[in-house]
Amino acid sequence: MKIVIHPHVEDDRLAVLRAAAPHVEFASARDAGTAEAAIVDADAFLGKITPELLAKSTKLAWVQAFTVSLEHYMFPALAAHPCVLTNMRGLFGDVIADQVMGYVLCFARNLHTYVRQQLEHRYAPAGGESARVSNASGPGVVNAMDRATIPLAGAKLGIVGLGAIGREIARRASAFGMLIRAVDRFPERVEDAGEVPVAPLASLPELLAWSDFAVIAAPETPETRRLFDARLLAHLRPSAYLINIGRGAIVVLDDLVAALRAGALAGAALDVFEIEPLPADHALWDFPNVIITPHTAGYSPLIAARHLAVLEDNVRRFAAGEPLRNVVDKQNWC
Repeated sequence: MKIVIHPHVEDDRLAVLRAAAPHVEFASARDAGTAEAAIVDADAFLGKITPELLAKSTKLAWVQAFTVSLEHYMFPALAAHPCVLTNMRGLFGDVIADQVMGYVLCFARNLHTYVRQQLEHRYAPAGGESARVSNASGPGVVNAMDRATIPLAGAKLGIVGLGAIGREIARRASAFGMLIRAVDRFPERVEDAGEVPVAPLASLPELLAWSDFAVIAAPETPETRRLFDARLLAHLRPSAYLINIGRGAIVVLDDLVAALRAGALAGAALDVFEIEPLPADHALWDFPNVIITPHTAGYSPLIAARHLAVLEDNVRRFAAGEPLRNVVDKQNWC
């Protein structure tokens, strides 16, 4: 049995894979030419497969992507090939969910506003000077400070995509007492949803209209690309916040900018964008109610070890003829 790896992996990581399958021949290729020569009689491939590499193979049974997302990975010949494709889903759920709750807390407690005010040396509660109303306000008087914060207990969180990341977001939001609903392209495949109601993607407009915070945790697929356009964004309430930690191509940025300018939503937090890096002159930078992070929601010192553990486990499984983890539906990229 032979497994080709390209791009090549470091010696210490390769040693772990060899220990998981001692009787397997490993070829860690440092360049495309070496990979093309090695893949001819290979049983499996780990890394970034290309049409050229796939065309050279004669008995490829398994391909392991090094990434979770597949929008830059899939191509027609791979989708049609009989090989099993697996990816790296499951690595980032808790890490990205932490960032989502960071966005939610910033908006709920105006932390994004106060960070900007700190740079200006300006000491003022959100909502303006009127927010300094004391607790002695008479019955029926709405304190401006109350209008400037959002109690998370009872706030409504809508999740678009209840995969590993979406489920972790739901768990954290539940701990804050938030009400949670979700939609998913394949609700019948969702596992461990707990008490979270999961509806099909066709229910997305209703979910957005219900949500105080709408979180996109879906992958980019032909079905989700540019899904959040002007027509869909119009279902959000003016008091709602949009959060995207899924894929940038899902949200049409020009339409989001127009919605923000019109006051059609309260704000947005974005870690991914249609264009990356986000151009320095893009209008989104100047909105005080927008939080921009540079595609870092998945950053964590935990990920490298998790990544290697998945590779090690799948290599062991493949060598033993056992079912593989994270098998992908190649037609639907998930």
